[in-house]
Amino acid sequence: MTEGLRIGFCGLGRMGAPMAANLARAGFALTLWNRTGAKAAALAAELGAELGAEAAPTPAALAGASDVVVSMVADDAASEALHLGRDGLAEAAPGRLFVAMSTVSPAHVRALGAELAGRGGALVDAPVSGSVAAAEDAQLLIMAGGDAGDIARARPALLAMGRAVRETGPLGSAAHMKIVVNCLIHGLNQTLAEALTLAEAGGVDAPAAYAVIEDSAAAAPMLRYRKPQYLDGEASPVSFALGLAAKDMALALALAREGGVAMPQAEITHALLARAEAAGLGAADMAAMLRFMREGGAAQ
Repeated sequence: MTEGLRIGFCGLGRMGAPMAANLARAGFALTLWNRTGAKAAALAAELGAELGAEAAPTPAALAGASDVVVSMVADDAASEALHLGRDGLAEAAPGRLFVAMSTVSPAHVRALGAELAGRGGALVDAPVSGSVAAAEDAQLLIMAGGDAGDIARARPALLAMGRAVRETGPLGSAAHMKIVVNCLIHGLNQTLAEALTLAEAGGVDAPAAYAVIEDSAAAAPMLRYRKPQYLDGEASPVSFALGLAAKDMALALALAREGGVAMPQAEITHALLARAEAAGLGAADMAAMLRFMREGGAAQ
């Protein structure tokens, strides 16, 4: 096992499951927990025979069996419940290093860090940028905020899940930076949906238009790895739920208000995502904004 470090991983969704699997493949002793226990049991069974993973009955039990505890959940509320709820991770905080990899608010990270420190633990915020495929291939970009010593302690585990770790400053700074990155991504998502709709209005079909955009100065890595979602959305798995994109933009606008920063484009992006979510597209991939635009949702 890698350096004898025991890792606990909580949150086995689209991103979390492959990230946890990469930790096991890197040789870490791994304990798993998920709100839906069957997911943790299934992944532990899949990895366990060869790599030694096991499932824990509660977050507290997972933390008690781990040196480093990683979380990858949907939002502030889920993180709060996981860490501080009944049988939560914080019940076994003394001596543990917690690594929050979820996209959550900096305020939540700082409050959680203070609570865990008061119980004898430590926290690093380490959200990621990249697709499900990047999570599967351990090619995520990981942002890390917190005490330099704590980040150094977490680094071997982080590098088993990602291609690089970028330190951003004190606790909460990585959460802030992740929201900045996602603000750009969701703005590009909206702009691409509008651009493809405009191309189609001029008689250029979406695949031909996409090929030109992908080979132009406007190209970005996201256009390459999310191409199936835009051009064949119904046949492609959800990579990033539209409802989570709306959540991210709400976080970005809250930070903008706190910092006195004007973000008019972000306001529009958030309003359109919220409208699409209200129209029933929240569980769809965020590329469904193309369908929303095609069907005139923005004009309603």
